[in-house]
Amino acid sequence: QNQLTGREKWKQKIDFAFSIAGGFVGLGNVWRFPYLCYKNGGGAFLIPYVLFVVLGSLPVFFLEVTIGQYTNLGSALAMRMVPVMKGLGLAVNMINYHLNVYYAVILAWALRYFFASMASELPWSTCGNSWNTRNCFVFGALSNASNVINATNSSLRISSVREYWERGVLGKSSGIHEIGSIQWELLLCLLLTWVVLYFCIWKGIGWTSKVVYFTATFPILMLLVLLVRGLTLDGAWDGITFYLRPDIARLSDVQVWLDAATQVFYSYALCKGMLITMGSYNNYHYNSYRKSHPNTIYVYRRATFLPHPTPLINPTLPRDCIALSILNSGVSFVSGFAIFAILGFMAKEQGVDIKYVAESGPGLAFIAYPKALTLLPMPQFWGCLFFFMLFLLGLDSEFVGQETLMSAFVDLKPHWFKKPWRREMFLAFLSFTQFLVGLSMITNVLLVLSLVYYKTPTYNKTYVYPPWAVGICWVLTLSSIM
Repeated sequence: QNQLTGREKWKQKIDFAFSIAGGFVGLGNVWRFPYLCYKNGGGAFLIPYVLFVVLGSLPVFFLEVTIGQYTNLGSALAMRMVPVMKGLGLAVNMINYHLNVYYAVILAWALRYFFASMASELPWSTCGNSWNTRNCFVFGALSNASNVINATNSSLRISSVREYWERGVLGKSSGIHEIGSIQWELLLCLLLTWVVLYFCIWKGIGWTSKVVYFTATFPILMLLVLLVRGLTLDGAWDGITFYLRPDIARLSDVQVWLDAATQVFYSYALCKGMLITMGSYNNYHYNSYRKSHPNTIYVYRRATFLPHPTPLINPTLPRDCIALSILNSGVSFVSGFAIFAILGFMAKEQGVDIKYVAESGPGLAFIAYPKALTLLPMPQFWGCLFFFMLFLLGLDSEFVGQETLMSAFVDLKPHWFKKPWRREMFLAFLSFTQFLVGLSMITNVLLVLSLVYYKTPTYNKTYVYPPWAVGICWVLTLSSIM
């Protein structure tokens, strides 16, 4: 505890690094970066990506951490240092509230597949189940290769994997106007997600920092295991070549640069208040700059005896910032090798082009990869590993976001939260409200929001959302902007 303000502080310096790493490395590293890389010029995409990391993420990352450390406040009140901009504190926490709600639903999907992978036969590997239609075909054997090729040219054929995702898991309705009933399996998985999340952060950062040791490192180890396994598969190098094949001409497309900037700011958790909050748990004199030059260290040590640290004027970027950024981008890059090695194997096994099996977002994690599992030996084992990895990847990002939101309320009423069990009870209430909002996302509507570049949202490139549904999207966006 800080002696002056009573605010919690990291017990060890490494706790800060692990928590930042946990908030950084998430689902976007696994399912979004690899897809964007191959979609936007393969290896050529790395040029704008690295530029935005160096020129965009590194300075903003360092800025947000030091704002939190200097003000000793979380995201809700830190911007009081610039009164005209203090509304940013409310805005970023409105965003965090929405993010935590939908992220928990994605974790519920991962849990749903994790438990399904324990069955004696993968439920998405066969037709004839209660959720299947007459148009179902199996994407799991060499004998079906011709069927797969025909299916790519026919909208009437649907793979058993896609039917399990859309009908067995989501219970997708005909449109957003048809809400339908709650999927009880997803309800239980969502409830379990929030229970696990609650007990990961209920005692504050002293407890959370210990949990993140496991949740931040285990997914990376599993990713390396999947990478080694993927590289041994026949056709793996075809997938990697497809993933990294440079197309320099794509750099003339503005959309490529927009995708790179969006990915960097999203995956580095910038402008969400998370880094400000994590930095606020550092001691005031913590050397987050960490330059090894002896003069800098001397100035820093001298500053510990002064009421305010002497400014360090030096163009060198902070070492901690660079190390964590390399970790984040490195995980994204390595995950691309792991995912596309398996996709290359799947494409060769079925005799189709990789572009028919490589999809973005949830499609990559919940359609393309389950297809590959049906072709691997011991599919249940690899399925449990993959979806448990997905769950942990999202979990540590989720409780960094939830801790950020909780810290905002603690900063507003610090004396109220000092009483016994106040924090635990309020966190339970906050989590319960987010759980209730999340129930709308486990009905028979899969709500797909595409607000980065405005265009009429569609589902699966076939269903166009009506104007009133688009209006709901804008209301959600404006709730934080206003």
